[in-house]
Amino acid sequence: MLSFLGRRRRYCDGISRRDFLRVGALSVGGLSLADLLRLESRASTGPAPGKSVIMVFLHGGPTHIDSYDMKPDAPVEFRGEFRPIHSNVPGMDVCELMPRQAGIMDKLTILRGLHFVEEHSAHSLWTGYPERINRPAFGSVVSYLKGKQDGLPPYVSLMNRPTDEDPAYVGTAHRPFFPTGPGLENLGLVAGVSLDRLSDRKQLLSNLDTIRRDIDYRGALAGLDAYTVRALDMVASTKTREAFDIGREPVAVREKYGKPNEDFLRARRLVEAGISVVTLVVGGWDTHGNNFNAMRGMLPNLDQGVHALVSDLHERGRAKDVAVVVWGEFGRTPRVNASAGRDHWPRAGFGVLAGGNFKTGQIIGETDAHGESPKGLSMTASHVLTSLYQHLGIDPGHTIPDNNGRPMYLLDEREPVPGLV
Repeated sequence: MLSFLGRRRRYCDGISRRDFLRVGALSVGGLSLADLLRLESRASTGPAPGKSVIMVFLHGGPTHIDSYDMKPDAPVEFRGEFRPIHSNVPGMDVCELMPRQAGIMDKLTILRGLHFVEEHSAHSLWTGYPERINRPAFGSVVSYLKGKQDGLPPYVSLMNRPTDEDPAYVGTAHRPFFPTGPGLENLGLVAGVSLDRLSDRKQLLSNLDTIRRDIDYRGALAGLDAYTVRALDMVASTKTREAFDIGREPVAVREKYGKPNEDFLRARRLVEAGISVVTLVVGGWDTHGNNFNAMRGMLPNLDQGVHALVSDLHERGRAKDVAVVVWGEFGRTPRVNASAGRDHWPRAGFGVLAGGNFKTGQIIGETDAHGESPKGLSMTASHVLTSLYQHLGIDPGHTIPDNNGRPMYLLDEREPVPGLV
């Protein structure tokens, strides 16, 4: 149960309110989770059963040359300070700071030469479109097409970056659930409130009518009943609460992931519980200065997280059902700058794919001798998203009506990553 009272704020929906949430407080319907879902949002074809996607967003733009696309034969001002090491797949060398992944490279696919249009655009990764084009995030589309399932939200974001994962015209009900902070604590019940009492929805909805009269200034609570049902299901579901609790994992498993990578473990638990899309973020990759010192701290942590997640999925028999993608919004300049850093480089970057019944143990794509431009095949976020939609059993040529009723394709460019399946 969570109660907190903060300063009054005015949000972009026009509602001025205090940061006051109380979970399970039946005097106001016990539906602060429903309210939270609305407030955190801007208040057929469907995924194959059991299929999920985990997206790991490397916020800031990760360096490709110092990780998965090294150029050891280039001049030092390009190749940098690190050296590649061999992996368990001949020819798939990676940075010396990532020995764990080197040991499971047969379970990974490296995409080289990914082309990015926007700088610092998470939107382009979630949608396949530049910032100026309003399209729903990948997970919101999946939520829209899949619908409610056993009290679980179809789409969970561990990133706590609401502006990055906009549901656009599929509607606020398909914004991701943010389980951090109040979202997670809202999954409990007030002491003395039974599930039988919670299930008395008629009384709860009656109480909710009072809330509407009090705070629905501009019709902003229209459709809140959908949030009510979703909130009730989530609060009442032991499965939901347990899915977020990594403390239920054995100590050895938690140590395998490491403290900095708890969200990797949480994501694995969530997809095992039946959630279709989980996003998480590993930030700090905007290394305009001191790139190599930063990488010495960040790459080993990323290495541990990716290795633990991918190997865990294989050991638990879930690798075919769960697709994992690790990527950022662009690469970084092949030439090291005067501050020992690397700047933004949308012309070429990388992605790492695993699971999803994809063909792994391979490199797809190539960059030139300095890592500046793709050679031959040029891939974009749309290629990756097409492959992920197809993994979920969704046709990327499916259309969803926008706010004006016009049918909009999920993706305009619908070619999958070649050679992945």
